Amino acid sequence: MKFFDLINLSLKNFFRRKVRSFLTILGVTIGTAAVVVMLSLGIGMSQGFEKQMEMMGSLTTIEVNRYYHDESPRGGRQEPTTIDDKVIDKINQIKGVKVVTPVMYRSGKLISGKYVAWAQFYGISPEAMEALGYVAAEGRLLNPGEHDMLLFGAGATQNFYNPKTSRWGNPGGRPPVNVMTDRIEMTLDEMYGEKYADPNKKPAKLYKVRTAGVLEQMNGQQDWSVVVDIGYLQKIVREFNISQGSFSVTSSPYEQALVKVEDVNQVDQVLKEIKAMKLGTYSLQDILKGMKEQLFMIQAVLGGIGAMSLLVAALGITNTMVMSIYERTREIGVMKVLGCLLTDIRKLFLWEAGIIGFTGGVVGLLLSILASYLLNRFGGNLGGLLGGGYAPDGTRLPISVIPMWLGVSAVGFATLVGLVSGFYPANRAMKLSALDAIRSE
Repeated sequence: MKFFDLINLSLKNFFRRKVRSFLTILGVTIGTAAVVVMLSLGIGMSQGFEKQMEMMGSLTTIEVNRYYHDESPRGGRQEPTTIDDKVIDKINQIKGVKVVTPVMYRSGKLISGKYVAWAQFYGISPEAMEALGYVAAEGRLLNPGEHDMLLFGAGATQNFYNPKTSRWGNPGGRPPVNVMTDRIEMTLDEMYGEKYADPNKKPAKLYKVRTAGVLEQMNGQQDWSVVVDIGYLQKIVREFNISQGSFSVTSSPYEQALVKVEDVNQVDQVLKEIKAMKLGTYSLQDILKGMKEQLFMIQAVLGGIGAMSLLVAALGITNTMVMSIYERTREIGVMKVLGCLLTDIRKLFLWEAGIIGFTGGVVGLLLSILASYLLNRFGGNLGGLLGGGYAPDGTRLPISVIPMWLGVSAVGFATLVGLVSGFYPANRAMKLSALDAIRSE
């Protein structure tokens, strides 16, 4: 029997029993839609959490600190280690590291006329700023060697106030100081300008500085910090300690290091090598990895719930095809007497089962796409529970996501379910005795 003859005959038999075929297809449709919708919720949750992680920072950035925690069964928190230039050089030699910079924090004050501002000075290497994702919303980034330049975080420009009146800002809502144009000085004396400052304490030195630019919002600590060249900050710290009679006249070890990895797939290996140096690490990739493991389990449960519906549909297909054999026993016998090959008889029933699976899969996919659209459009408060909602930048996150691979896989799997379900009835039809089939009523 020719290929197109098989298809034509299968379609005729398919439409001969419209009600039964419709009900069987309906079962496959519901099963396919359930699987796709359940998996799409899991994918939406995964992508939503990943998007939120990305908004919190780069997935290829690693924070290195001095507090190593041994994760072995007998391990525990170790004594703080030193992060110095030797450690920075060693980290920089790790394969996959794009750039590494030491980090230094110091609190202090900024002064502009009658206004002062609490400031968290954040010292890093200017050479690493672009690689770490710093972008200037106004002005520019720091250039190497500019030791008297500041780079304000997006929110740090709002910190200026009048210490005599405790007044913040202007009536119009504008910051009282234009950091790009107004004269600014900095000091590490946190009590500078305050009414309750110790009058007997030697005043700290003021440093004239200029503003290179204001950063775009980064949704992190840097938004409220003032970035400076780490070499310049070390110099100021050393001079401040000397002026205050501190014994710490040499540069202190760095509080932290920031590592930028070339590719997200190399982060795990870089983390492993840094931990081997007895250094603490923090990476959004670690958090995302744990989340993905949990989400995988959720997806498996959701997919299993949907698969149960498809299993019931498979039993329906098998039942439909078996009933079709009983009703068409005489027809099968005539086909055998006329010389129809046994394999053609099997192919005929497999084609019918495959058509049921394919049709149900396509309709189920279309139904799941509609359900996904309605969930994303009208899901409302469900977004927060299922990983949707809004990202920190205001972007709406989908609740349900159906990628192309899921749609194609769903239709293919539904077709496969139909073929597998029709295999037993097809073999049974093939084994029927021709004479017994003809004699049957």
